[in-house]
Amino acid sequence: MKHIIFSFALFLFFSCSSNDKEDKEIDYVALNEQQISDYIAENNLDAQRSDSGLYYIIEEPGTGDQPTSTSDVTVAYKGYFLNGSVFNQSNAQGISFNLQEVIRGWTEGITYFKEGGRGKLLIPAHLGYGNVSRKGIPAGFVLIFDIELIAVN
Repeated sequence: MKHIIFSFALFLFFSCSSNDKEDKEIDYVALNEQQISDYIAENNLDAQRSDSGLYYIIEEPGTGDQPTSTSDVTVAYKGYFLNGSVFNQSNAQGISFNLQEVIRGWTEGITYFKEGGRGKLLIPAHLGYGNVSRKGIPAGFVLIFDIELIAVN
């Protein structure tokens, strides 16, 4: 009988404990918003915020065609984290792709530029790779891209 009571008490103890995974959930949207706001202030940047939470800075507006979210484009870029560590970059000739084939932050952000334009995209995780690590990019990280829209194809 003592074993049954002990087993039952042990069962209750473990069934009442909280789920560690739930306890470790992080609100990346709020965290990224604060991180981006701090970065903008620390670097004295004049950024615009879209309704989705994407921040963008138009350094040169460009004079050519303006892409839509389904356009084929050629973009030269450098991608880095808030600490300045570069995780990827193109060569000066850029890369060509359809805006439907990239992260949501690019699909939206590139449309704010005209051909020949330059600037920055500050992309919160929910518009990048979310809460999943991918190819050297940790989960929940803000991504910054210096971009030049070379062509709208």
